[in-house]
Amino acid sequence: MRTISSQSARRIALAAQGFADRAPRTTPTRTHLRRVLSRTQLFQLDSVNVAFRAHYAPLLARLGPYPTRVVDDAAWSDSARRPRMLVEYWAHEASLIPVEDWPLLRFRMRDLERHYREHPRSVLHTSDDAPRIADEVRAAVKEFGPIGAGALERELGRYGDRRTRGTWWDRSDVKRVCEWLFAIGELTTGTRRGFERCYDLPERVLPSSVLTAGEIDTADAVRELTAKAAVALGIATEGDLRDYYRIEPARSKRAVAELVEDGVLEPVAVQGWREQAYRHAAARVPRAVTGRALLCPFDPLIFNRERTRRLFGFHYRIEIYVPASRRTYGYYVFPFLLDGSLVARVDLKSDRTAGVLRVQGAFAEPGVDLGRVAAELAGELRSTAEWLGLGEVVVAEHGDLAGKLRSAVRGR
Repeated sequence: MRTISSQSARRIALAAQGFADRAPRTTPTRTHLRRVLSRTQLFQLDSVNVAFRAHYAPLLARLGPYPTRVVDDAAWSDSARRPRMLVEYWAHEASLIPVEDWPLLRFRMRDLERHYREHPRSVLHTSDDAPRIADEVRAAVKEFGPIGAGALERELGRYGDRRTRGTWWDRSDVKRVCEWLFAIGELTTGTRRGFERCYDLPERVLPSSVLTAGEIDTADAVRELTAKAAVALGIATEGDLRDYYRIEPARSKRAVAELVEDGVLEPVAVQGWREQAYRHAAARVPRAVTGRALLCPFDPLIFNRERTRRLFGFHYRIEIYVPASRRTYGYYVFPFLLDGSLVARVDLKSDRTAGVLRVQGAFAEPGVDLGRVAAELAGELRSTAEWLGLGEVVVAEHGDLAGKLRSAVRGR
């Protein structure tokens, strides 16, 4: 079995995610989006908007400043000239995926439909009304869609004020049923207004070629998703591959074995990794990876925290749900990638009222060149602020990099 150095493994992973690709010389377009998507395979969605939306971040990290309408048009609008490129579904959490990948996830829709059928109270914990509400939701979406859950509640008023109290989301019965129908593929996202999901029927969103595609056997679908994960990761353990699309362990292990047999995956050893690794047959090893990027907490390069530690020696967790007094680095922290290493992290907040990108904390990794890291990070922060339409970067005093970063931002 071939042994690969940890440095080579890191470069393979960065190249697989698009960080070794040449930066665009012109304003990024749909073509550039397609190129990044061929690397990452998906963009994770998240409701947190303290800095900017997670699904916009991967393109910014890989392409630099770009018009966000490139993503919006690809995901939530449709025309004969520019057909919809992306659709929402549960891949790695809630994600934007290529429309052509929808059939690969029908097995998950079938699994969830079976689960809900066997455990009906998993939809509405306090009643058995889910099937009846679902019939009314389908009819309302057919008539009024794309439509948000709030508007549906008004149309179906007798259900809108029934909420399951004490849960994190405090969802109404209508919203819970909408999410159930979304999970089993009977509804999808037609568009978003602000960030509100507006539900519509799949036949009004997806192209006929996707809707009429034959059913794919579960094992075949899992094998294809595992192969796509391997493209996105370049080199990975079976657990890494499994996590990318959240595949069940037994199914994942079978798929990996079959891909090894087919020559798609090569078993390798990586120095410092305790587990067996697999390299995609087409993965390349660049001599070096240069450039800089701020990585959103949900960027595909780092959303697997254990893999991030293994690849970069970077211990990272999101502290949104940690009480403020117990946070180590901050609420919404972006790791900073510089020339193939994670060298710092910053807690960011877009203060849109003041027109300021606030760096609420700035922290360097051990052993880095503080002056160079501060200068490069200052440049990236200024570029990000401009992209967000914010006029200034303001650095607070928290963190061991804060002082040098503040001076670099001010041009000293």
